[in-house]
Amino acid sequence: MFAIYKRELRSYFITPIGYVFAGMFLAVSGLLFSFTILQENKSGDYSYAGVYQYFIYMLFVFSILIPLLTMKLLSEEKKQKTEQLLITSPVSLTGIIMAKYLAALTIFAATLGVNSFNFLLLEKYGSPNKAILFSNILGLFLIGAAFIAVGVFLSSLTENQLIAAVSSIAVEVALLLIGILVNKIELTFARLVLRWFSVLDRYLPFTGGYFDISAIIYFISFAGVFLFLTIRVYEKRRWS
Repeated sequence: MFAIYKRELRSYFITPIGYVFAGMFLAVSGLLFSFTILQENKSGDYSYAGVYQYFIYMLFVFSILIPLLTMKLLSEEKKQKTEQLLITSPVSLTGIIMAKYLAALTIFAATLGVNSFNFLLLEKYGSPNKAILFSNILGLFLIGAAFIAVGVFLSSLTENQLIAAVSSIAVEVALLLIGILVNKIELTFARLVLRWFSVLDRYLPFTGGYFDISAIIYFISFAGVFLFLTIRVYEKRRWS
């Protein structure tokens, strides 16, 4: 498992994908940080509204950029005809899928960590609420982990990287938009069901500085379900 993890991690730097992801992530985040937080109030009193705006915008940035990390993870194996080698390798299917997932998660977490240095500027020039900043960063990490799991699953269904990327973007944007559109649905039961799936609704406690245990469990379970589905896809192929 560790050998596969190292190979996948290395592949992000052999190909441009890792650099493109990190570069675009940091560039877009820097612009959003400047326009929503630094320009919001130059007096050093950084408002909750500006911080909230920044983190919500970053969720939509994730929905577009994270598929860059996941689109090749399994679709490339299928395209290069190496999928059968994976399926028949001595490493368990769970180990293979987890190794690929953790490689993508490592790149994401490292980039998010570097990006978090932006908030040292707030500490230097103002008095930001540390609980709000830390809880939002944790929330971003959890949503990123969930979105990566979605991308891994969709990558397992096709050999076309573009299809894997576009379908991941569509699903992840839909998961974000549910929280915005759900109030327009008249049926109470349907509204409650959709709200349960709303990523934004689950994320909201983090924006206020609350470490919501139920939301943390939700995002971990969400990622777990999609990783389980990916493993099932490969188990079916192994025995077919």
